[in-house]
Amino acid sequence: MDYFFYPKSVAIFGSFREGSIAREILRNIVEGGFEGEIIPVNPKGGIIEVAGRKFEVKRRLTSKVDVSIIVIPAKLVPGLIRELKGLTKGAVVISAGFSEVGNVELERELINAAREAGIRVIGPNCAGIFGVYGKFFGSFEVRVRKGGLALISQSGAFGGAALAMGNEEGVGFSAFVSYGNAADLNESDFLMYFADDPNTKVIALYIEGVKDGRRFFDALRYASSRKPVIILKAGRSTSGARAAASHTGSLAGSYEIYRAVFRQAGAIEVEEMEELFDAAKVFEMYESSGKRVAVITNSGGPGVLATDKLEKLGLEIAKLREDTVARLKEFLPPQCSVRNPIDLIADADYERYRRTIEIVCEDDNVDALLVICVPPIFISSGEIARAVIDAKCKKPIVVNFMAGALVREGVALLEEHGIKNFPTPERAAKAIYWLSLRKGDRVIS
Repeated sequence: MDYFFYPKSVAIFGSFREGSIAREILRNIVEGGFEGEIIPVNPKGGIIEVAGRKFEVKRRLTSKVDVSIIVIPAKLVPGLIRELKGLTKGAVVISAGFSEVGNVELERELINAAREAGIRVIGPNCAGIFGVYGKFFGSFEVRVRKGGLALISQSGAFGGAALAMGNEEGVGFSAFVSYGNAADLNESDFLMYFADDPNTKVIALYIEGVKDGRRFFDALRYASSRKPVIILKAGRSTSGARAAASHTGSLAGSYEIYRAVFRQAGAIEVEEMEELFDAAKVFEMYESSGKRVAVITNSGGPGVLATDKLEKLGLEIAKLREDTVARLKEFLPPQCSVRNPIDLIADADYERYRRTIEIVCEDDNVDALLVICVPPIFISSGEIARAVIDAKCKKPIVVNFMAGALVREGVALLEEHGIKNFPTPERAAKAIYWLSLRKGDRVIS
């Protein structure tokens, strides 16, 4: 499916008046820096200017393109697909008005036309796609920064909100696909594709229901064997399942069945959008971790909160070796606690943090470090961030710098060096928990 996410040419079908969806998609593609050929198509023709660039609107497509984005009335889509035989490899059908509103026959006609024309279809009733490394933003949703997360969303609105939230959370994306009614290509196809995509480090999937459970299980198991797959399943409750069925026309089914499938396939299930991005952030940095955690903090309260959360999640508060404790005592002030959690007290500076991280990292009883910083006004959060960056440690380090303007400088510096911040001790603890679920490249069931 490279022609969808790394296309060299695209045609857009629809109305290009100000404020129209087709025009906004065209704007997104241009402003996103797409370097291939862009062909707007509308029977009325004309000249338009979008994002400072002039286009001749073709009355019909006459040259071959990799992908076509279709934003025309639903009843006209099957006919257009027939016309595109031999001219396009893939079609992204943004248009709504198919099975999600009861027009099952129209959707069947669309797919029959696509099969006859040899065209693969994403949608209908979707929000489009991004191929970030291909500089292709074929959607009306907010553009995102380059990174390792491929987001697969059954819901276009959820996908749009998730992209915006990802930007706020500092998450980088490799791709985004909103697949809507999944009349042709579906979540299983995208799982298989992104499992082998070299630019994707982690896959996130929002689903309400699937139509082919066996195929989904096989695809999920394959993808999870190659990289982390994070799933947010909507429709877990009875009322939610009914709402999901009315939304995209898919069968939500029993949540317990889905839950068993996720576990057996080796996927990681989360319950909230916030968790989805926390898991994505930590897997962008690290592949896995053991369960023994050392907590390093300059504030006792957050250290206790982190410890409580770690133990609640079934992780272990690492028992430091006696030689580790002795080395810490050699340079830390006597007021500091050198048992885990390690409390460096409020005036902890660059040197205190860096040396502590390096010494604890060398302890064979420690699998991962959770580093907390609540800087007093007389110590820069950037100084502590630099200590984390400079510390020589090959084990996972998950950081919790809090809060707000107090740590803005430090968080920005960490981000520049590929280190993600988790805003609360509990979220940082859970990030380590998700890492601990994977052993090598497999999830522990």
